[in-house]
Amino acid sequence: MDDELNVTYITLDGHVDVHKYRYLYFLIIFTVYILIICCNFTIVCLIWIHKNLHEPMYIFIAALLLNSVVFSSALYPKLLIDFLSEQQIISYPACLLQYFTFYSLSGSEFLLLAAMAYDRYVSICKPLQYATVMRKTTVSIFLLLAWLLPACQAVAPTILSAQMKLCNLTLKGIFCNNSIYSLHCATSRALSVIGVAALLDMGLLPFLFILFTYTRILVISYRSFSNVRTKAAQTCLPHLLVLISFSCLCAYDIIIARLGSDFPKTARLIMTLQAVLYHPLFNPIIYGLKMKEISKHLKKLFYQAKVI
Repeated sequence: MDDELNVTYITLDGHVDVHKYRYLYFLIIFTVYILIICCNFTIVCLIWIHKNLHEPMYIFIAALLLNSVVFSSALYPKLLIDFLSEQQIISYPACLLQYFTFYSLSGSEFLLLAAMAYDRYVSICKPLQYATVMRKTTVSIFLLLAWLLPACQAVAPTILSAQMKLCNLTLKGIFCNNSIYSLHCATSRALSVIGVAALLDMGLLPFLFILFTYTRILVISYRSFSNVRTKAAQTCLPHLLVLISFSCLCAYDIIIARLGSDFPKTARLIMTLQAVLYHPLFNPIIYGLKMKEISKHLKKLFYQAKVI
């Protein structure tokens, strides 16, 4: 820590043999990052270009994929720099910014999935009311709330953490998440309360709402004709797969933070990389393969590329 400039640097101690495998780490992360950007933006562009995809469900998918790109961009560039650096450090303000972005965008993902679940519920269970309920204004409000509410929720713990005195400058991780609380000299009750509230508001409640919504869809579609069941399976299965994937990411984050120093360093790194690597790449693959209309346009795009 530089007392004269009052700049605090945090050592990221979650890396394993980074000096030995730095180029391998860099190659893997760089390749995955490029794939995330290309795969997500390909589907977003397809939704943007084709008018038959200008429907609420596909707009929410595009928003979810853009959210994944921003989420990855908050983590991957710093990881790439760290792999090629002699010291894996980050300034405390930059660490807090990464912490804020990580949890703000994580909350946004849950709310976007909840909005998609509601859209599917209205489409399948109340088809006659769909055009009236899911108007452009409604979709715009859902998107605004999905990004604004988590950001507002993440501001308070970020500000409180910025005001806390630090007694430890070594973070047992490769990026800044809620493990930054271990850097503080004392445990803050306010931070604990806000953290629990955020977990309920931005995580548990949307998760329960999504489960309830899809349960209702399954019950109603089971009692309906086969074409309704087919529609429900085609549109709801990808959303459920993405929900399970993202819930695993959140579970990893909570487990890693709670186990702390009792968790082996190598296992911690593997779980952390698994959490941040596969999910942003998992989304476009699932929606590209499982959503019929998107899959159709992707096949046309690749066919044209082969012809050229």
